Amino acid sequence: MRTRAKWLLGSLAAVLAVSGGGYVVTAQPQRGDGGQERRTGGLPPATAPVQRGDLSSGLQIEGTLGYAQERKLNAGGAGVLTWVAGEGSAVERDGKLYEVNGRPVRLLYGATPMYRQLKAGDKGEDVKQLKRNLLALGYGTGLDPEDPLFTAGTTTAVKRWQKAHKAAETGEVGKEDVAFASGPQRVRGKDAAVGDEAAPGKPVLTVTGTERIVRFQLDAAKASAAKAGEPVTVRLPGGGSATGRIDSVGAPAPDGGGSGGPGAGGGGAGSGGGGDKKAKVEVVVTLDKPAEITAPDQSPVTVALTGETRKGVLSVPVNALLALAGGGFGVQVVEDGRAREVRVELGMFGNGRVEVTGDALKEGMQVGIPKL
Repeated sequence: MRTRAKWLLGSLAAVLAVSGGGYVVTAQPQRGDGGQERRTGGLPPATAPVQRGDLSSGLQIEGTLGYAQERKLNAGGAGVLTWVAGEGSAVERDGKLYEVNGRPVRLLYGATPMYRQLKAGDKGEDVKQLKRNLLALGYGTGLDPEDPLFTAGTTTAVKRWQKAHKAAETGEVGKEDVAFASGPQRVRGKDAAVGDEAAPGKPVLTVTGTERIVRFQLDAAKASAAKAGEPVTVRLPGGGSATGRIDSVGAPAPDGGGSGGPGAGGGGAGSGGGGDKKAKVEVVVTLDKPAEITAPDQSPVTVALTGETRKGVLSVPVNALLALAGGGFGVQVVEDGRAREVRVELGMFGNGRVEVTGDALKEGMQVGIPKL
């Protein structure tokens, strides 16, 4: 009695696991019956064409919509918090972040943190960035932003800035007056409330940049599918989509266990029931038009990675594959009302299709698929 080939449904997961979700694999089938083709009886419930064209191995990964450069903003001085910027608010240059004892701490732009009292005679990069802010705000006419010295002109400019805010005109600026950040800041959350005691180094706010980004985690074994600079498509809540590019791919780090989105783990089975921790990399995506994204912070999104593209290859739907009785894989070609099995070698998987090669396989042929 002849042994029939079976549709590759039960073993499909194994095939995809071998392929790594988008990497080229080649099955070396054992040749049965001394030939490449084997006649079968009966027709499949449905067919699909063998297609020639470009095939992408792109992955689809669950990610989270967020904001760039999250950090804690600590108090610069001691006292009672009398005002704190609201969650979700955006603070720009010279805007208030919080108040201690009624004294505002304002945002200025710069990479060097505010770590000392700035006064006449001081010299350094922080003095230069203070001058750049005074110039941008219209108080530093005549200042040289590349001169690291806190000059008499700098003192005058500081006093103008203090007068505009009805503050004591000391000509000096301290940690109780300003906080430096790389650009506009968005308040993600409050770490203290009005009436709480503030202390140097104690968090007041959690802030981020205002630019929308997407973060996701990828198994380290698949990290090569994400390369800095490559384009991606992001499916947004509500059915919309946005385009962007991979900004950075982090170094592998142990997964934290559990399940969920970025930052949560998904360890596999292991000894002791705790599961082996899989190495993960964090990938950050910048969006081409971030200002057009209106979805809430921490919204779940799906990131489509382009991956590798194979040009001009033959492919069939993945569910057209057969597990041949003699080993290896094949497809069921339907012609002239008859069906025959054709052995194939597998290449890259992508978008529900698989690259196939075989001497008897041609573009336009109809191959059988199960009716699901």
